[in-house]
Amino acid sequence: MTRAELKDRNRRALLDAAFQVVSREGHRAKLDEIAERAGLTTGAVYSLFGSKGGLVAALVTDYLRPHYEEIEQVIPAELDLLESVEAFARYYRRSCDAPDALSGMSLQITLLDMARHDRELGSQLAASVRAQESHLIALFTGRSHNGSVVTSYQAQRLVAALRALFVGLAQGVILGLVHGADEQYFIDAACALASGATLIDREEGAV
Repeated sequence: MTRAELKDRNRRALLDAAFQVVSREGHRAKLDEIAERAGLTTGAVYSLFGSKGGLVAALVTDYLRPHYEEIEQVIPAELDLLESVEAFARYYRRSCDAPDALSGMSLQITLLDMARHDRELGSQLAASVRAQESHLIALFTGRSHNGSVVTSYQAQRLVAALRALFVGLAQGVILGLVHGADEQYFIDAACALASGATLIDREEGAV
């Protein structure tokens, strides 16, 4: 095994261990337990990630990346804005039925709690999420809508609103609090947001 392969293996082992420990312990998660579960030392954590915060931020990126890659695949370039939002909504609703949906929601709640207890970590987590969301903003930018083209600023506003909508609805579905929230419900709610003139038609700096 080459040095690069060993580094990748250790990184993967630490991320997998961090997912298990952080999901269970939240801000009380200890580096030594994560390292022990991965079969490594805490020195490996600092060598590969720089700090506990760096490890957790990398965990967020590692968790989100495949979801954003899948979203890019289900929203082809030829779709207009509302068609793209519909495909996004359909994908998000189906993810609520995935085997790991509950553990994913648990991780989200845990990370919020960690950010509340550690401002520096909170900043790192926010930066990690923003980096991934930038791909989604780019995905909606340039789509046709009502005879015009969606700008980056408009896409940013839309992505923020859709994220809040889908996260809230998904939690309700997973916990059994939102009855009748099928794919069409997600689609209708998302398209209503995207169609709102004050949301998508407003340009940066407009009052």
